[in-house]
Amino acid sequence: MIRRLTDSDHKQCLSLLTPYAAENLFILGDIEAFGYDQPFQKLWGDFSSNNVLRAVLLKYEKNYIPYASGEFDAEGFAHIISEDTEFSMMSGLERVTRQIQPYISHPCRSSRELFYAKCDSVEHLALDNLHEVKVAASLDLDSIHTLHQSIDEFESGETVEEKRRNLEKGVARTYFIEQDGKPVSAASTAAENSKSAMVVGVCTLPGYKRHGYASQCTSKLCYDVLSEGKELCLFYDNPDAGNIYKRIGFRDIEKWMMFSFETLSVNV
Repeated sequence: MIRRLTDSDHKQCLSLLTPYAAENLFILGDIEAFGYDQPFQKLWGDFSSNNVLRAVLLKYEKNYIPYASGEFDAEGFAHIISEDTEFSMMSGLERVTRQIQPYISHPCRSSRELFYAKCDSVEHLALDNLHEVKVAASLDLDSIHTLHQSIDEFESGETVEEKRRNLEKGVARTYFIEQDGKPVSAASTAAENSKSAMVVGVCTLPGYKRHGYASQCTSKLCYDVLSEGKELCLFYDNPDAGNIYKRIGFRDIEKWMMFSFETLSVNV
């Protein structure tokens, strides 16, 4: 049985999601930030015959994110998504989204597959020689933004104002190394919640690579976040980058899928 979730389902919802905090980074974070019923956010739950929650479907703006620990009503979730004429994306763990996608009536425009890795232990972090790593304050974000804009492979359109707002809200942080009066390497978190955080923005300026700066920033960042009792996760699609992350303790968990769909117009 599928029905809308409310505040009264919160305890059961956390029981399903929290044991897999990294996998459910976005759902947990959005529940903490916005609850169960907003104009832009809603949640549904799929319950077993004995009324145990076994799957959750989050709608945030035009994106749907499902999660299930095992068997669930994939066709029922697809029906909810298909009834939304303005939705444009579904993302989530491959084993879950692959079951739902064939039942969605909107034409699929594209799909992207990413590796999804997590870290929940400080055991493999390189914690030597971290004295140069600084924690970015609000005043540092202009120069951090300049660093990000200097990296060709970065696609983020995040503004300085958005960086500052996310830092002040506690949903993001940045660690960096400075050389020659400017940040030359950095690592950040995004979508932080009380249980997990995502590592993003790991970068080093050309000309300053092969000094271990990115590893130092990432290791210090991960150590501090893990010390707060949170799990860390990240996406990557480059196996070489994946090898770097695995050396400091990340391990692949599942693939993450991002499906884009055509928006269906409504005749009035």
